[in-house]
Amino acid sequence: MPSREPPLNAVRAFAAAARHLSFTRAAHELHVTHSAISRQIKGLEAFLGVALFERRIRQVALTAEGQQFFAEVEPALAQIGAAARALQAQGAARTVRINVRPSFAVRWLIPRLPSFVERHPDIEPQVVTSTVMPEQVADSFDIAVRRGLEGWPGAIAVQPFLEDEVLVVGAPALFKAHPLRDLRALAAHVQLSARTRKEDWEAWKKQVGAPRVRPAGRLQFDHLHFVLQAAVDGLGIALAPTSLVSHDLASGRLHSPLPALRMRLERYYYGLAPGAAPEARQVADWFEDMLLAQQAEAAG
Repeated sequence: MPSREPPLNAVRAFAAAARHLSFTRAAHELHVTHSAISRQIKGLEAFLGVALFERRIRQVALTAEGQQFFAEVEPALAQIGAAARALQAQGAARTVRINVRPSFAVRWLIPRLPSFVERHPDIEPQVVTSTVMPEQVADSFDIAVRRGLEGWPGAIAVQPFLEDEVLVVGAPALFKAHPLRDLRALAAHVQLSARTRKEDWEAWKKQVGAPRVRPAGRLQFDHLHFVLQAAVDGLGIALAPTSLVSHDLASGRLHSPLPALRMRLERYYYGLAPGAAPEARQVADWFEDMLLAQQAEAAG
């Protein structure tokens, strides 16, 4: 009797050939050649000291020993496969779908996401961007973020998140060439705006007392993140939500020449879908930590 375990590859080749009663079909299943299957089985027969197959013209048949061996080998291989799949499932990253608007993804979420990944390396965040309200995409997120309380499904209990304001921003080089020290100087600048927030400029001018000041020109883009990139590139001045430009202001990529002249916006809210993955709760807790950090920064 052999004193060591038979080679597993040879056992797999035997099981496939026994299942199909064909070396050719076994080779196709295992993505090897017919001769490789034949060599593996000959080696296994030599190892065991018995013949496992009767070789006939264009076909094979199991011997009595082969039938006995196959009856025990096949379920054992299935058990090994099941054990491997179970371990793979345990080690797989858990995913959570975070649904946000594109501008929020680019300017707020993604720059901060490394801190979440560092805190939860076993969770894989999937950022899904959408411009429609959560009630229209309720089956495509575990947790969502939007401004205001409208457009949320009734089954979601939304939680208050970031408070927000808009202020004038632009590239530092632009303000060096054309200083913006008072409202009259707005007339020397190109006004950048987003199609989705095209009323902000008129509302802001009315609030700060400059409703009749006309800009040197206007450029409009489809989305706010394009507006902010245009501002970084010096194409003009933008009204930017503070939530989305804090990194740009801190790094000096953007500058606000009139920091006291701000207009409040609807605050952000987040909500967990009724069937959300358990990992969504971890994202919500991280949101709360980010909110506390922002409040501490504002207070300091």
